[in-house]
Amino acid sequence: MLIVFGSINADLLLEVDHLPRPGETVGARSCRWLPGGKGANQATAAAKAGARVRLFGAVGRDPYGPSLRQGLREAGVDTRGVREVDGPSGVAVVAVEPGGENLILVASGANAAVRADQLRDEDLVPGAVLLCQNELPSTETFALLVRAHRRGLTTVLNLAPATVPPDGVLDAVDVLVVNEGELRLLAGEGDTAEGARSLARRFALTAVVTLGARGALAVSRGRMLRVAALSVPVVDTTGAGDAFVGVLAAALAEGLPLEVGLRRASVAAALTCTRLGAQEAQPGRAEIEARIAELPPPQP
Repeated sequence: MLIVFGSINADLLLEVDHLPRPGETVGARSCRWLPGGKGANQATAAAKAGARVRLFGAVGRDPYGPSLRQGLREAGVDTRGVREVDGPSGVAVVAVEPGGENLILVASGANAAVRADQLRDEDLVPGAVLLCQNELPSTETFALLVRAHRRGLTTVLNLAPATVPPDGVLDAVDVLVVNEGELRLLAGEGDTAEGARSLARRFALTAVVTLGARGALAVSRGRMLRVAALSVPVVDTTGAGDAFVGVLAAALAEGLPLEVGLRRASVAAALTCTRLGAQEAQPGRAEIEARIAELPPPQP
């Protein structure tokens, strides 16, 4: 079982010729409303990859709330832990230029009302995997990670958006997933591999660093693994990181080795880049497995 504690957003996706500079108005070639939010994206990616997923979060009492919940259910996500609260749902405005680079603005909306006590002790089943990000109130996320760790769950934290957690939080994390910028915030400037080793040693966790088109690396129990990225034509990178994290967490919940999870996650992230949007762009399990053979085995 994979439990996701995370954000749910309605994304306004704008296709532009180039991203705006400060003070510049840029016309969009198209405009679409799509489901998003890091928690919902990662939950959907995991469900599409075959995991049993339960999402805890919140939507607003507005036109977006029902459709966001329905989309999650259609992807196979259990939404009984998603509350409906007064006010608007979370909203993100995503501008994407040719080549896939993007610019994102987020209004938290209902996500600011999510609380750790939405999960009762009986929801935190020992042996399950808890996946968190940092788009919900940090105090709630960090408190839940500590509580879940004490109850015997495997805890996974995607520290995005980046922040430095208070003392004791990373000691309660089993798998930490960061990009290179987030890694620098935690480990300081310097070599990426050594920064990952430092975090893994200091907090006795598995440190996974996503490297974009260069794949990812992971340090676990003193062993380093590097996985390549699948070569694909890039349309939109918006949901790639969330696809990686969701599929990796799904593999961990399935009890698969880290090496297998990293390969599946890398393929899923690449395939997500070939289509517009976040959740709609994510591949299913069969599509991921059909492309796995194109990646070499993880290298030390």
